Amino acid sequence: MFIHIGGDHVIQSEDVVAIIDQQYIKSSTINDEMMENQEKNMKTFGLEEEETKSIVITKKYIYYSPLSILTLKKRANMMDTISNLEDYSDLDISET
Repeated sequence: MFIHIGGDHVIQSEDVVAIIDQQYIKSSTINDEMMENQEKNMKTFGLEEEETKSIVITKKYIYYSPLSILTLKKRANMMDTISNLEDYSDLDISET
């Protein structure tokens, strides 16, 4: 399944490693260094820092998202729910 994480970015939910609140990146020296290294390696995508509410870390890239962690979690859970629904598209209504 895919998750729209804001802007023009849609990622596969199975590739998500972590979603971190932007506040925690700046409050941790280790996280801040990791983000700087990834930016140098051209592995980050997204917004200006002022617009960022969360950081989505995938297997290959890091995305800055304008959406909150709760919104992203709801979107991911909604996709899981949809994928677990029964498929009734082949059901012939006239037989019931």
